[in-house]
Amino acid sequence: MEGVSVRKIKKICVFCGANSGKDVAFVNAAFHLGEVLGKRKIDLVYGGGKLGLMGCVSTVVAQHERQVLGIIPSAFTVNNLVGETCGKEIKVATMQERLVMMMELSDAFIALPGGFGTLEELFQMISWAQLSIHNKPIGVLNINGFFNGLLSFVDHAVKQEFITPRARKILISATTADELVDKLQAFRFESDPALSKLKWSPSSSQKEKLDLTLRL
Repeated sequence: MEGVSVRKIKKICVFCGANSGKDVAFVNAAFHLGEVLGKRKIDLVYGGGKLGLMGCVSTVVAQHERQVLGIIPSAFTVNNLVGETCGKEIKVATMQERLVMMMELSDAFIALPGGFGTLEELFQMISWAQLSIHNKPIGVLNINGFFNGLLSFVDHAVKQEFITPRARKILISATTADELVDKLQAFRFESDPALSKLKWSPSSSQKEKLDLTLRL
């Protein structure tokens, strides 16, 4: 990336399935992403537990002696529902609190294949970036075309003028972990002039009650 300034990324939050998926390539990609993060000395923030792709990524990052932080709703810890978190664990009361903490503690976000939960987390972060609540890079690791349909839909929404070309740039994609991390590091946030004027910082007395549920 000669001639391109590089964003310093110390912690990446990974969104992915608590299942392994049908294609073994998804598991292999999750393991490889863990390897890439470990070798680049990048710490992991994730949803906690050890199930599915979440367990694959976290286990490998921990093996490289990088910090692993699982942020998990207390409801999921009852009866060891999702297994033991590989690293430090923070318990929160709600799913929304979990996502806000992930946003605050991470420098960038990667989505691997997953279901509704993964998609919600991904689009929530995109929506918050569009609203200038944060300016951190967001990408999908498009393994074996898993996200092709989603990316095509987003491009369709741009053509139908529901998503602006500027906002479309928020969502990065790549087919390999190394390429995706490189793109995240090279990302330059381009805020919407109108939305960037919004004031999202609450008063100190309200900070713990911050509610970022607004979606476009």
